[in-house]
Amino acid sequence: MPLPKNEYLSEVWKDGIFDNKVVFCTGGAGTICSAQVRALVHLGANACIIGRNVEKTENMAKDIATARKGAKVLGLGAVDVRKPEALQEAAEKCAKELGGIDFVIAGAAGNFLAPMNHISSNAFKSVMDIDVLGSWNTVKATLPYLLESAANHKTNGKTPPPNGTGGRIIFVSATLHYTGTPMQSHVSVAKAGVDAMAHAVAIEQGPRGITSNVIAPGPIADTEGMARLAKSDNLAEAMKKVPIGRYGSVKEIADATVYLFSDAGNYVNGEILVVDGGAWHTQSDTGGGTWKYPDFLLSNEVVSGVKGGKSKL
Repeated sequence: MPLPKNEYLSEVWKDGIFDNKVVFCTGGAGTICSAQVRALVHLGANACIIGRNVEKTENMAKDIATARKGAKVLGLGAVDVRKPEALQEAAEKCAKELGGIDFVIAGAAGNFLAPMNHISSNAFKSVMDIDVLGSWNTVKATLPYLLESAANHKTNGKTPPPNGTGGRIIFVSATLHYTGTPMQSHVSVAKAGVDAMAHAVAIEQGPRGITSNVIAPGPIADTEGMARLAKSDNLAEAMKKVPIGRYGSVKEIADATVYLFSDAGNYVNGEILVVDGGAWHTQSDTGGGTWKYPDFLLSNEVVSGVKGGKSKL
């Protein structure tokens, strides 16, 4: 069934601002990325979401398509972002069936809670490969289409682009590496790499009309990420660490996405847009105090009580 609009998009945006645009999104079946894509589809875009799980990805594509009558949303499963040829095929299929690629969201990611001494080299490499290599492969696969879109949607900053906006990419990152976060060394390194990549794309491809930015979500309620990073019985305590006093919603990440892809974001390039209620300014431990720093690390215990927890990594 269609989601209520207020769950994924604010009322401030004008319908149709993304008419005839196409968005390509890795990790598109996830709770945050699916909201980003749904908002764009509601505002006129067609979309192609990429994922490893075939059933989950195809079902999410059908669900996102309910955001607007006549919307076209492809769900391409069995695509591993760590494999460049798989992404190239997905990008080709997207462009062939939908007419091109104007916007890209690099959102595929991996995460779990574990101290460094409980993380194997393979587990560390897996996160690096999904987040960093996966983002790199996404850029490489979609860059030809983004360059074409950017050339067709130029703006002088004074008047709206005649054909709307295009040639834009958003990397979904995090704030973990800003101050350092216990039990998140692997993801911190990966997301720092993603941020650096976004800046490199902005510098190298900006002269060709492409904009490259980062959205860094903080704690977002009812997401797969929070299920992996915080115990459900400790959320009230964890929220106290967010200056604004609550967790965010996927709608607030989607709104930031619309801003960066819209005419309002024409001159924003190579930037990190943090959407976290100010949480990173107070982050000093993980789980809202569930695992006390440094006591838990010194105990050498294994993380438990969160989704996806493993005894060995």
